[in-house]
Amino acid sequence: MEEKNITKKSDAALREEAVLEFWKDNKIFEKSIEQTEGGKEYIFYDGPVTANSKPVLHTMVPFSFKDIIPRYKTMQGFHVRRKGGWDTHGLPVELQIEKKLGFKSKNDIENYGIAAFNKLCKESVWEYIGLWKNFTNRMGYWADQENAYVTYHNDYIESVWNVIKKVNEQKLLYKDYKVVPWCPRCGTVLSSHELAQGYEDVKDLSLYVKFKVCGGGNDASAGSLSPDASGALPLGSSACETPRKSNTSASTYILAWTTTPWTLTGNVALAVGEKIDYVKIPKADPPLAEKKNF
Repeated sequence: MEEKNITKKSDAALREEAVLEFWKDNKIFEKSIEQTEGGKEYIFYDGPVTANSKPVLHTMVPFSFKDIIPRYKTMQGFHVRRKGGWDTHGLPVELQIEKKLGFKSKNDIENYGIAAFNKLCKESVWEYIGLWKNFTNRMGYWADQENAYVTYHNDYIESVWNVIKKVNEQKLLYKDYKVVPWCPRCGTVLSSHELAQGYEDVKDLSLYVKFKVCGGGNDASAGSLSPDASGALPLGSSACETPRKSNTSASTYILAWTTTPWTLTGNVALAVGEKIDYVKIPKADPPLAEKKNF
């Protein structure tokens, strides 16, 4: 059998690398910015990534969109600087260092020394910067990484304070109270993104409960749902203590499902949806009303 040399890369991959090399050698990205100087500015700052972890496949999706739009605006004649950025703050950075040091609580950080801990955090954010730059270049994403902004640099921090100052001067800043998720282990509030990272499917206690309809008999009128103006059905009120007269003593109940059974003792009303279809099950014992496709 004739021996054949089989390349490890496809023709498409080799062509891509050749094009990327051509762009690099001829400074095509830089020229695309230079040739639009004097044009109308289209401001674009790359949403910063954290280089303390390796790039992953799903990162290509936002990178692709962030590359397509500035390219399109450049083709329209806009001057798009395409400034890159590095995220060097935040809980994920701190958690990674805590894990490396075997810390279990915020007290461990204070005992170790905040300055020493911050130093390790600063060093860790550049751990995989080489991989990130190669990843960015290989997928053809154009961004000015040589003049990127860094969130822990003082000039960046001062720019944020400057924005807050201007917002306050325009009387747009106010003090208020807000309920936020809190991590007792980390001793800090969590963003919606950080909170979602801990999401998982678990088995939890839930109950199906029958709520008696006030005056609900077995006939059509007595068994109808009659919410008040707020859309709630009263439970345990005086109206339920004196049910309407009907041809039978049977009552009608609404079947509800709850994942917070411990709140049932405090229930005073059951909300029903004005635009939701409900079905009555007359053959149930006692008769039930439940949401369609329950």
